Amino acid sequence: MTENVIVAIHQPNFFPWFGFFNKIARSNLFILMDNVQYPKTGGTWTNRVAIIIDGQKHWLTVPVIRSFHGTQLVREIQINNSTPWRQKMLKTIQVSYPQAPFFEEIFPVIDKLVNNQTSSLADFNVHSIQQIMNLLHMDASKLVLGSTLESNGKATDLLISMIKSVGGTSYLCGGGASSYQEDQLFDHAGIQLIYQNYQHPVYPQKNTKEFVPGLSIIDALMNVGPDEVAKRFVQ
Repeated sequence: MTENVIVAIHQPNFFPWFGFFNKIARSNLFILMDNVQYPKTGGTWTNRVAIIIDGQKHWLTVPVIRSFHGTQLVREIQINNSTPWRQKMLKTIQVSYPQAPFFEEIFPVIDKLVNNQTSSLADFNVHSIQQIMNLLHMDASKLVLGSTLESNGKATDLLISMIKSVGGTSYLCGGGASSYQEDQLFDHAGIQLIYQNYQHPVYPQKNTKEFVPGLSIIDALMNVGPDEVAKRFVQ
């Protein structure tokens, strides 16, 4: 019997939510898609994510250089290090979570990750994802950079090409994928399609009146700690 190799694919997001890490945990290989075009305008999860600030959902944003001509891939995007964004971001986190039960354990980890001095947005995010996986006792060796693969095509065809390039037989996709991918193409390519169907858990948030979903994993780590995140939200 041929081994079923489950592949998941996602852009390397900035301090993603724990559903991102659940997808990693459920896959045999996880492709960090740094080989797609970066949007010239608008928000993207690759350089921003939400946390709780003053009891409300607010964005943490890494400034990036978007003054390039033509198009650039995610792996080509440079962080705008001409501004003191790291100090400001860490101060924001520090004053937003001091009462969180795991602040003393988690803030030094986040401090070290944010102070990664690389100018590459992709490198910054990949390193952070790897280190958070280590914190959650996950196998970071299953991560594969899309830019290292021989793949071609666009949209669904690109996904299929990447899956095949790593020997995948199944594709684990998120709940929002049905709006843009062509499911029938996976069947035609002999790839089983598996929807993640992740149910967002509710956990104690120290600094909110009502639970706020969809936040960075930073929020869950601060409030319930890495062991609980690993046990309840990721696996």
